[in-house]
Amino acid sequence: MSEEKTEKPTAKKRKESRKEGQVPRTQELGGWATLLLVGMVLPTLLGRELTALAELMRDCFSMDGRVEVADATTLLGRGARHVMITLVTLGTAVMIVGVAAALAQGGFFLATKSVKPSLKKLNPIQGFKRIFGTQALWEGAKMLLKSAVVGFVAYGAVSAIMPLIGGLVPIAAVLEVVRDEVMSLVRSVAVAGLVMAVADYMMVRKRMGKQTRMSKHEVKQENKQSEGDPLLKGAIRSRQLAASRNRMMADVPTADVVLVNPTHVAVALKYDAERGAPRVVARGAGVVAQRIREEAAEHGVPLVRDIPLARALHRSTVVGQEIPAELYAAVAQVLAFVISRRSTGARGGEHLTPRQAADLPAVPVAGRRRRSIEPAATNSSGAPPAGR
Repeated sequence: MSEEKTEKPTAKKRKESRKEGQVPRTQELGGWATLLLVGMVLPTLLGRELTALAELMRDCFSMDGRVEVADATTLLGRGARHVMITLVTLGTAVMIVGVAAALAQGGFFLATKSVKPSLKKLNPIQGFKRIFGTQALWEGAKMLLKSAVVGFVAYGAVSAIMPLIGGLVPIAAVLEVVRDEVMSLVRSVAVAGLVMAVADYMMVRKRMGKQTRMSKHEVKQENKQSEGDPLLKGAIRSRQLAASRNRMMADVPTADVVLVNPTHVAVALKYDAERGAPRVVARGAGVVAQRIREEAAEHGVPLVRDIPLARALHRSTVVGQEIPAELYAAVAQVLAFVISRRSTGARGGEHLTPRQAADLPAVPVAGRRRRSIEPAATNSSGAPPAGR
């Protein structure tokens, strides 16, 4: 049994639906809007052109019997210019209304999938549903409604003209009334058709919304395809962390000292006078800290037990980052102790901190300060300065 489709379509689903031509759109909206525009603009244009035509006829009849070719060409050019202006104005207005109606219904799009040949289009069952389905019933009802509305409006216009026919009313007055009634008929029909077109668009939009709805399973599958399977992403992230941790462990033997806490955290520091302040080459807590201590003991890197300093470094640094300036003095004492032992040939081992002061200045948490700082000046012993 298929799952009920109750979810709104995603952006990807809407994009695919546009390619298949499933966009809420009705051709009648642009047609009725164009007819309304013609009904509003045409009287003004016709009045202007009739006036110009009358002037042109007067100029023609005012000429004597000897008409030159240049005069005839001038009159013909005037007439053609008026006709061209009318056609261009009316055509431009119709084009603007048509484009605006298309943009209001979802803009321009190219339904690439709908033009491809498909055997589904030859399915007689689907064709039968299109002919006798709810869509066909709606189209038939819409046609009857349009015919009824147009007939009702036309009957009203003809009823207003009938008393003038066969009477003593001058023909000029009859033509003027007929013109006004015809233009009024066009506008009334256009307004009624526009209202029906808007209703038809709402029906099409509702039907398309139902057709493009998705089930919860489809939404989940699409999220997996677009964002990736959470299990696969977790496995990739785990491998990346393991690779990063292995690279970090490979740098532990190059460290000058490892500050420990004594078992919970471990931070390995390396000092290079040419690069400035000491940098963190490895850091970790728990199992990672245990591995750092084992690597340091195996390669003869001294371990210094300094609980507050190890915690402060672990909290305020990341791998590859220089130590905070606030901890220069404390780290300088530890490095001086390590370098003095190294000068005597001693290596490795676990030692208590040579620092006397237990308090340390407050340092910002890692990620809330710059990743690198200005290279620190060194003293004659090669260690960083005791403070700033």
